[in-house]
Amino acid sequence: MGKRTENFPEYPQWTQARFFSFLRSALRKAWQKWPPKYKALDRQAVPYKGKDKRRKKNYICESCGEEFMKAEVEVDHVEPCGSLKTFEDLPGFVQRMFVGEDKLRILCKSCHKSFGE
Repeated sequence: MGKRTENFPEYPQWTQARFFSFLRSALRKAWQKWPPKYKALDRQAVPYKGKDKRRKKNYICESCGEEFMKAEVEVDHVEPCGSLKTFEDLPGFVQRMFVGEDKLRILCKSCHKSFGE
């Protein structure tokens, strides 16, 4: 079992770890609407040539070069965002998360997983 962190002073029902997990989650949700993320996706988009009339685009993985549908790719930060466990971590975490399109890459789920190991 993991080590329990101390309670968060402003809301003692939560631990410090729970609070920073909550904050990380809120920042990741905001990042889902970050415009450079969509520019990075557009950069790797190619016209879909299959029979499904509803699909317009596929995406090229920047690692393996294969073509995938949108549900099979992920937007990856070239420099990992790092941890967010204290208020001191917050500025660096936010700076590394909200980056320009040139610091993001499109990877298939398999390649993304291999970069994470």
